[in-house]
Amino acid sequence: MAKSSATLDWCIVRLGEDHNWWVDEVSDPVRWDVDGLSIIDPRQMAHLVELVEPLRDYGFDQDIMEAAFVAFRIEKEAGEQRVRLKRVKDSFFESEEKLFALADVLDEENGPYADLLDHLTRCRVKMLNDIFDFESKLTVDEVEDEIREDQNTSFIEGKAIHTFDELSAILDYVPAGWETEEGEERASKGDEDIDDEDLPELDEEDEKSLEGDDSLKWDEDDEDKDEDDDTKKKSADDDEDEEESEDEADEDDDEEEKPKPKAKKKKR
Repeated sequence: MAKSSATLDWCIVRLGEDHNWWVDEVSDPVRWDVDGLSIIDPRQMAHLVELVEPLRDYGFDQDIMEAAFVAFRIEKEAGEQRVRLKRVKDSFFESEEKLFALADVLDEENGPYADLLDHLTRCRVKMLNDIFDFESKLTVDEVEDEIREDQNTSFIEGKAIHTFDELSAILDYVPAGWETEEGEERASKGDEDIDDEDLPELDEEDEKSLEGDDSLKWDEDDEDKDEDDDTKKKSADDDEDEEESEDEADEDDDEEEKPKPKAKKKKR
């Protein structure tokens, strides 16, 4: 598998507030600009591999996807929410190791990642035209224009588009007013939690420092507060039920204490 950069041996990435990974440093800063440079984590890559499987029947070429990324694995921790990644030559489809994927965007218009975007779009359009009975065939230009319009909105707002979101926009694309069973199923599942195995293991000193961090104790306090609120609410409901029972009992006693009316004598 050919890669465009032979000097990109490592990179340091950080976990952003959006729960995506972004590149902070690279071993080849001359050709790689880290400003807004995103990287796909192992969980996201596994999801993308799953999404492209249905496209194999519509001409999807696995080699094009392999060539569009530089593979990395975790080497060591590099500070808070930061890890250092080391480049590897493993396949994203065949390796059992959890791999990060950095899109080869050195040539944004004609590079291998640009080829992948075009390839996935064409395969997706073929699949949608096969699944749905459109009045007129869906075209690649229509899909690209709609996706580009959404991206331009993000650019105007000053937001960097993560590689995973860019690819998902293509692989999940459905024309407005149309739904697919696979899309509804994915939506019902929601976002998966980040796999803890994607992150390096913490040593004993780091674990002790986290345990002593008061900022991480709010979950327990909130949980205790919720339990207290539930207990108080349950107690109030029980008291209310008891009062209602007493009122009903008093009403029954009042009925029993009322004197019975005397029977009138019949006139002869």
